[in-house]
Amino acid sequence: MGKELGLDLWIKRDDLTGFAGGGNKGRKIEYLLADVLRQEADTVITCGSSQSNFVRQLAAACSMHGLRLRAVTMDVPYDGPVGAPSGTRLVSKGGNLMLDDLLGAQVDILPDGTWDELFDAVETAADEERSAGRKVATIPIGGSSPVGAFGFVQAAAELDQSFDTIVVATSSGSTHTGLVYAFHGTSTRVIGVSCDPEPGLVAETLVPLAEGLDKITGQKKRLRESDFEYWLDWVGPGYAVFSDDGMAAIHRMARAEGIFLDPVYSAKSFAGLVGLAERGELSGRVLFWHTGGFPSLFAMP
Repeated sequence: MGKELGLDLWIKRDDLTGFAGGGNKGRKIEYLLADVLRQEADTVITCGSSQSNFVRQLAAACSMHGLRLRAVTMDVPYDGPVGAPSGTRLVSKGGNLMLDDLLGAQVDILPDGTWDELFDAVETAADEERSAGRKVATIPIGGSSPVGAFGFVQAAAELDQSFDTIVVATSSGSTHTGLVYAFHGTSTRVIGVSCDPEPGLVAETLVPLAEGLDKITGQKKRLRESDFEYWLDWVGPGYAVFSDDGMAAIHRMARAEGIFLDPVYSAKSFAGLVGLAERGELSGRVLFWHTGGFPSLFAMP
Protein backbone atom coordinates (compact mmCIF):
# COMPACT_ATOMS: atom_id res chain seq x y z
CA MET A 1 0.00 0.00 0.00
CA GLY A 2 2.93 2.32 0.62
CA LYS A 3 3.83 2.28 -3.09
CA GLU A 4 0.27 3.32 -3.99
CA LEU A 5 0.58 6.31 -1.67
CA GLY A 6 4.14 7.19 -2.66
CA LEU A 7 5.43 6.54 0.85
CA ASP A 8 7.85 4.28 2.69
CA LEU A 9 4.99 3.20 4.94
CA TRP A 10 5.42 1.35 8.24
CA ILE A 11 2.89 0.34 10.92
CA LYS A 12 3.42 0.23 14.69
CA ARG A 13 1.20 -2.68 15.66
CA ASP A 14 -0.24 -1.70 19.02
CA ASP A 15 -3.22 -3.79 17.95
CA LEU A 16 -0.94 -6.78 18.64
CA THR A 17 0.41 -5.82 22.06
CA GLY A 18 -0.89 -9.11 23.43
CA PHE A 19 -2.83 -7.87 26.46
CA ALA A 20 -6.62 -8.21 26.65
CA GLY A 21 -7.23 -8.00 22.92
CA GLY A 22 -4.46 -5.53 22.16
CA GLY A 23 -4.48 -1.78 21.76
CA ASN A 24 -2.72 1.37 22.84
CA LYS A 25 -4.51 1.62 26.19
CA GLY A 26 -2.41 -1.10 27.79
CA ARG A 27 0.60 1.24 27.74
CA LYS A 28 -1.28 3.76 29.87
CA ILE A 29 -2.77 1.17 32.20
CA GLU A 30 0.71 -0.13 33.05
CA TYR A 31 1.34 3.13 34.91
CA LEU A 32 -2.22 4.07 35.89
CA LEU A 33 -2.94 0.80 37.68
CA ALA A 34 0.33 1.01 39.60
CA ASP A 35 -0.96 4.32 40.96
CA VAL A 36 -4.28 2.70 41.91
CA LEU A 37 -2.48 -0.09 43.77
CA ARG A 38 -0.43 2.47 45.67
CA GLN A 39 -3.70 4.04 46.82
CA GLU A 40 -4.80 0.60 48.11
CA ALA A 41 -8.17 1.06 46.41
CA ASP A 42 -10.56 -1.86 45.98
CA THR A 43 -12.81 -0.27 43.34
CA VAL A 44 -11.90 1.58 40.15
CA ILE A 45 -14.32 3.88 38.34
CA THR A 46 -13.86 5.19 34.83
CA CYS A 47 -16.01 6.25 31.89
CA GLY A 48 -16.25 6.23 28.11
CA SER A 49 -18.40 5.03 25.26
CA SER A 50 -20.18 1.72 25.79
CA GLN A 51 -17.81 0.04 23.30
CA SER A 52 -14.71 1.57 24.92
CA ASN A 53 -11.41 -0.15 24.19
CA PHE A 54 -9.97 1.41 27.33
CA VAL A 55 -12.69 -0.06 29.56
CA ARG A 56 -12.00 -3.52 28.10
CA GLN A 57 -8.27 -3.44 28.81
CA LEU A 58 -8.75 -1.77 32.20
CA ALA A 59 -11.30 -4.46 33.12
CA ALA A 60 -8.69 -7.13 32.42
CA ALA A 61 -6.03 -5.36 34.48
CA CYS A 62 -8.41 -4.82 37.40
CA SER A 63 -9.51 -8.45 37.34
CA MET A 64 -5.90 -9.64 37.39
CA HIS A 65 -5.27 -7.57 40.53
CA GLY A 66 -8.49 -8.40 42.35
CA LEU A 67 -10.02 -4.97 41.85
CA ARG A 68 -13.64 -4.21 41.03
CA LEU A 69 -14.26 -2.03 37.96
CA ARG A 70 -17.33 0.09 37.39
CA ALA A 71 -17.49 1.92 34.07
CA VAL A 72 -20.05 4.66 33.43
CA THR A 73 -20.77 4.84 29.71
CA MET A 74 -22.97 6.21 26.94
CA ASP A 75 -23.21 4.79 23.44
CA VAL A 76 -22.32 8.14 21.85
CA PRO A 77 -21.33 10.92 24.26
CA TYR A 78 -20.93 14.27 22.51
CA ASP A 79 -19.68 17.81 22.90
CA GLY A 80 -22.54 20.04 24.05
CA PRO A 81 -21.99 23.00 21.68
CA VAL A 82 -21.59 20.65 18.70
CA GLY A 83 -24.67 18.56 19.52
CA ALA A 84 -25.50 14.89 19.12
CA PRO A 85 -24.23 13.36 15.87
CA SER A 86 -26.38 11.24 13.58
CA GLY A 87 -25.31 8.29 11.50
CA THR A 88 -24.27 4.66 11.83
CA ARG A 89 -22.80 3.67 15.18
CA LEU A 90 -21.72 0.56 17.08
CA VAL A 91 -24.46 -1.42 18.80
CA SER A 92 -24.81 -1.84 22.58
CA LYS A 93 -24.03 -5.55 22.60
CA GLY A 94 -21.21 -7.86 21.60
CA GLY A 95 -17.74 -6.54 20.86
CA ASN A 96 -16.01 -4.92 23.81
CA LEU A 97 -19.15 -5.19 25.96
CA MET A 98 -19.09 -8.97 25.71
CA LEU A 99 -15.45 -8.96 26.80
CA ASP A 100 -16.18 -6.53 29.64
CA ASP A 101 -18.77 -8.97 30.96
CA LEU A 102 -16.35 -11.88 30.61
CA LEU A 103 -13.82 -9.89 32.67
CA GLY A 104 -16.30 -9.13 35.44
CA ALA A 105 -16.70 -5.39 34.93
CA GLN A 106 -19.87 -3.52 35.83
CA VAL A 107 -20.76 -1.34 32.83
CA ASP A 108 -23.53 1.22 33.33
CA ILE A 109 -24.96 2.39 29.99
CA LEU A 110 -26.69 5.76 30.33
CA PRO A 111 -28.79 7.54 27.70
CA ASP A 112 -26.66 9.54 25.29
CA GLY A 113 -25.72 12.99 26.55
CA THR A 114 -22.86 15.44 26.73
CA TRP A 115 -19.34 14.69 27.94
CA ASP A 116 -20.00 16.92 30.95
CA GLU A 117 -23.07 14.87 31.85
CA LEU A 118 -20.99 11.71 31.57
CA PHE A 119 -18.26 13.12 33.82
CA ASP A 120 -20.89 14.20 36.38
CA ALA A 121 -22.26 10.65 36.36
CA VAL A 122 -18.78 9.37 37.25
CA GLU A 123 -18.76 11.53 40.36
CA THR A 124 -22.21 10.25 41.31
CA ALA A 125 -21.05 6.65 40.87
CA ALA A 126 -17.94 7.30 42.96
CA ASP A 127 -20.08 8.73 45.76
CA GLU A 128 -22.34 5.67 45.63
CA GLU A 129 -19.38 3.31 45.91
CA ARG A 130 -17.87 5.26 48.82
CA SER A 131 -21.24 5.23 50.59
CA ALA A 132 -21.20 1.44 50.22
CA GLY A 133 -17.91 1.36 52.12
CA ARG A 134 -15.55 0.87 49.21
CA LYS A 135 -12.22 2.62 48.69
CA VAL A 136 -12.47 4.22 45.27
CA ALA A 137 -9.91 5.31 42.69
CA THR A 138 -11.11 7.14 39.58
CA ILE A 139 -9.32 7.02 36.24
CA PRO A 140 -10.16 9.62 33.58
CA ILE A 141 -11.65 8.74 30.23
CA GLY A 142 -9.23 6.86 28.01
CA GLY A 143 -6.61 6.95 30.74
CA SER A 144 -5.86 10.50 29.66
CA SER A 145 -3.79 11.94 32.45
CA PRO A 146 -0.11 12.90 32.52
CA VAL A 147 0.61 9.45 33.98
CA GLY A 148 -1.20 7.83 31.04
CA ALA A 149 0.60 10.07 28.55
CA PHE A 150 3.93 9.02 30.08
CA GLY A 151 3.23 5.52 28.77
CA PHE A 152 3.59 6.91 25.27
CA VAL A 153 6.72 8.87 26.06
CA GLN A 154 8.15 5.47 26.93
CA ALA A 155 6.59 3.82 23.87
CA ALA A 156 8.45 6.17 21.56
CA ALA A 157 11.74 4.64 22.71
CA GLU A 158 10.74 1.34 21.07
CA LEU A 159 11.29 2.74 17.58
CA ASP A 160 14.71 1.60 16.45
CA GLN A 161 14.87 3.83 13.38
CA SER A 162 13.87 7.36 12.50
CA PHE A 163 10.69 8.43 10.73
CA ASP A 164 9.83 11.62 8.91
CA THR A 165 6.23 11.50 10.14
CA ILE A 166 4.12 9.56 12.65
CA VAL A 167 0.33 9.54 12.19
CA VAL A 168 -1.89 8.55 15.12
CA ALA A 169 -5.52 8.83 16.20
CA THR A 170 -6.28 11.44 18.84
CA SER A 171 -9.38 11.59 21.01
CA SER A 172 -8.94 11.92 24.77
CA GLY A 173 -5.43 13.05 23.94
CA SER A 174 -2.77 11.27 25.97
CA THR A 175 -1.46 9.01 23.19
CA HIS A 176 -0.96 11.99 20.88
CA THR A 177 0.53 14.13 23.66
CA GLY A 178 3.00 11.47 24.78
CA LEU A 179 4.34 11.01 21.25
CA VAL A 180 4.61 14.75 20.58
CA TYR A 181 6.43 15.15 23.88
CA ALA A 182 8.84 12.31 23.08
CA PHE A 183 9.73 13.62 19.61
CA HIS A 184 9.75 17.33 20.45
CA GLY A 185 13.00 18.87 19.26
CA THR A 186 13.65 16.13 16.69
CA SER A 187 13.03 16.06 12.94
CA THR A 188 10.05 13.69 13.36
CA ARG A 189 6.66 15.24 12.70
CA VAL A 190 3.78 13.83 14.78
CA ILE A 191 0.28 14.23 13.32
CA GLY A 192 -2.84 13.61 15.37
CA VAL A 193 -5.96 12.84 13.34
CA SER A 194 -8.93 13.73 15.49
CA CYS A 195 -11.81 11.34 16.11
CA ASP A 196 -13.80 14.02 17.96
CA PRO A 197 -15.20 17.28 16.56
CA GLU A 198 -13.43 19.33 19.25
CA PRO A 199 -11.38 22.21 17.82
CA GLY A 200 -10.38 23.30 21.33
CA LEU A 201 -8.82 19.97 22.31
CA VAL A 202 -5.20 21.08 21.93
CA ALA A 203 -5.48 24.10 24.22
CA GLU A 204 -7.89 22.54 26.69
CA THR A 205 -6.40 19.04 26.99
CA LEU A 206 -3.13 18.38 25.15
CA VAL A 207 -1.17 21.36 26.43
CA PRO A 208 -2.17 20.69 30.09
CA LEU A 209 -1.20 17.02 29.65
CA ALA A 210 2.20 18.13 28.39
CA GLU A 211 2.57 20.44 31.40
CA GLY A 212 1.95 17.39 33.59
CA LEU A 213 4.63 15.48 31.71
CA ASP A 214 7.12 18.24 32.50
CA LYS A 215 6.44 17.61 36.18
CA ILE A 216 6.77 13.84 35.84
CA THR A 217 9.95 13.88 33.78
CA GLY A 218 11.59 16.91 35.35
CA GLN A 219 12.08 18.40 31.89
CA LYS A 220 11.04 21.87 30.84
CA LYS A 221 9.73 21.39 27.32
CA ARG A 222 6.81 23.78 27.90
CA LEU A 223 4.86 22.64 24.84
CA ARG A 224 2.46 25.15 23.32
CA GLU A 225 -0.50 24.83 20.94
CA SER A 226 1.81 25.42 17.99
CA ASP A 227 3.78 22.28 18.88
CA PHE A 228 0.79 20.05 18.09
CA GLU A 229 -0.39 19.16 14.60
CA TYR A 230 -4.07 18.30 14.90
CA TRP A 231 -6.36 17.55 11.96
CA LEU A 232 -10.16 17.59 12.18
CA ASP A 233 -10.80 16.83 8.50
CA TRP A 234 -11.59 13.13 8.99
CA VAL A 235 -13.87 13.21 12.05
CA GLY A 236 -16.97 12.54 9.92
CA PRO A 237 -20.39 13.07 11.56
CA GLY A 238 -18.93 12.89 15.08
CA TYR A 239 -17.34 10.79 17.79
CA ALA A 240 -18.17 7.05 17.69
CA VAL A 241 -20.16 7.56 14.47
CA PHE A 242 -18.89 5.97 11.26
CA SER A 243 -17.43 8.07 8.46
CA ASP A 244 -17.37 7.25 4.75
CA ASP A 245 -13.60 7.81 4.59
CA GLY A 246 -13.10 5.63 7.66
CA MET A 247 -15.14 2.76 6.27
CA ALA A 248 -13.20 2.98 3.01
CA ALA A 249 -9.98 2.81 5.03
CA ILE A 250 -11.18 -0.33 6.86
CA HIS A 251 -11.87 -2.12 3.58
CA ARG A 252 -8.66 -0.92 1.95
CA MET A 253 -6.38 -1.97 4.80
CA ALA A 254 -8.09 -5.33 5.29
CA ARG A 255 -7.94 -6.28 1.62
CA ALA A 256 -4.48 -4.89 0.89
CA GLU A 257 -2.63 -5.94 4.06
CA GLY A 258 -4.86 -8.31 6.05
CA ILE A 259 -4.86 -5.79 8.93
CA PHE A 260 -8.07 -4.70 10.63
CA LEU A 261 -8.90 -1.15 11.67
CA ASP A 262 -11.76 -0.08 13.92
CA PRO A 263 -14.41 2.44 12.81
CA VAL A 264 -14.07 4.81 15.77
CA TYR A 265 -10.32 5.51 15.93
CA SER A 266 -7.82 3.75 13.68
CA ALA A 267 -10.00 3.87 10.56
CA LYS A 268 -10.33 7.64 10.80
CA SER A 269 -6.65 8.15 11.52
CA PHE A 270 -5.62 5.96 8.59
CA ALA A 271 -8.12 7.80 6.39
CA GLY A 272 -6.28 10.94 7.45
CA LEU A 273 -2.94 9.43 6.47
CA VAL A 274 -4.31 8.50 3.05
CA GLY A 275 -5.86 11.92 2.58
CA LEU A 276 -2.69 13.77 3.52
CA ALA A 277 -0.63 11.56 1.22
CA GLU A 278 -3.01 12.17 -1.68
CA ARG A 279 -2.78 15.93 -1.06
CA GLY A 280 1.01 15.68 -1.25
CA GLU A 281 1.42 16.64 2.41
CA LEU A 282 3.27 13.46 3.41
CA SER A 283 6.51 12.10 2.06
CA GLY A 284 9.45 9.89 2.98
CA ARG A 285 9.33 7.31 5.76
CA VAL A 286 5.94 7.42 7.48
CA LEU A 287 4.78 5.42 10.51
CA PHE A 288 1.10 4.72 11.12
CA TRP A 289 0.62 4.06 14.85
CA HIS A 290 -2.17 1.45 14.94
CA THR A 291 -4.05 1.97 18.22
CA GLY A 292 -6.08 -1.25 18.04
CA GLY A 293 -9.83 -1.56 18.60
CA PHE A 294 -10.34 -4.86 16.78
CA PRO A 295 -13.13 -6.14 19.13
CA SER A 296 -15.42 -3.25 18.17
CA LEU A 297 -15.71 -4.71 14.65
CA PHE A 298 -17.97 -7.34 16.25
CA ALA A 299 -20.35 -4.59 17.38
CA MET A 300 -20.87 -3.16 13.90
CA PRO A 301 -24.52 -3.24 12.86
